[in-house]
Amino acid sequence: MDDWRWRYRANIYSGGRVDRVDHRRRDSDWLARQLRRQGSRIIPLWRNRHFVNQDDLRPIWLDSLEIEALVTEGHELVFLGMSASGCHFGLDLSTHAEPLTHPALPDLGEFRDLREFWSFLPPEEGALLAYARGLLYWHGRHRYCGICGARTRSIDAGHMRRCTNRDCQAPHFPRTDPAVIMLVHDGADRCVLGRQKNWPPGRHSVLAGFVEPGENLEEAVAREVKEEVGLTLELSQIHYHSSQPWPFPSSIMLGFWARAEPRQLDVNYDEIESAGWFSRHQLRASPEDERFCLPSRDSIARRLLEDWIDAG
Repeated sequence: MDDWRWRYRANIYSGGRVDRVDHRRRDSDWLARQLRRQGSRIIPLWRNRHFVNQDDLRPIWLDSLEIEALVTEGHELVFLGMSASGCHFGLDLSTHAEPLTHPALPDLGEFRDLREFWSFLPPEEGALLAYARGLLYWHGRHRYCGICGARTRSIDAGHMRRCTNRDCQAPHFPRTDPAVIMLVHDGADRCVLGRQKNWPPGRHSVLAGFVEPGENLEEAVAREVKEEVGLTLELSQIHYHSSQPWPFPSSIMLGFWARAEPRQLDVNYDEIESAGWFSRHQLRASPEDERFCLPSRDSIARRLLEDWIDAG
């Protein structure tokens, strides 16, 4: 059951090979030079969607000449970091009602959700796009200070916002909401899967929930499992598996395997639509259609399940 510990691999949307060079974020002259540098790439987003080629769904990167007009119009620009290919920036065009009509954007492009085309990307590109999405999402929802209500402004190349009220000047940093996600198994051949009402027909997945103040991760796992399906977990039977950035919109998914006694489930229908015990045989034979299907292949939920199935 523990073989997975010796074959670690990064989950989808993680493993990006980007040096975030935090010591350069306040050097405006250096940042301006990097933005103009040949090879630097700008990732445009519009309302959490990426700009891709209509034909092959490959991301369209912009250069400094293409974005000059967009930057002067006041769209949010953030520095993401450096890689072997150059510097990377993210540009949020969400305030533009019809960005595809802007002359700075190449023809044949459209804005699509990352989850629609991630499988066409090398892993490091998917991680970079997810990073840009998460950071720009945070900017869009922290325009005002949560302490005094005054406007905030972006500083440190987009990695901090500061309140503009002289009497406040509170700093605000990008936030990520921690969520636990757990495959609960019986120590033998069955695991617990549930489904939410708003999921696509047939979709089933492992249990998950947000970490609450005052609890550690294992306690969050035990609480969520108890609340959703009525199983009591011993903290010693909860083991960390791996994690995944999940900027849909702003979470870090913390994955666990947890062993429980194979008792009848007491489903909380206010939390989930249904839940049950499923064997490895059932999961291997999943028709992957509207009758029954596993989580999406880009999710840590799918990874937790596949590793558990393979370990049997």
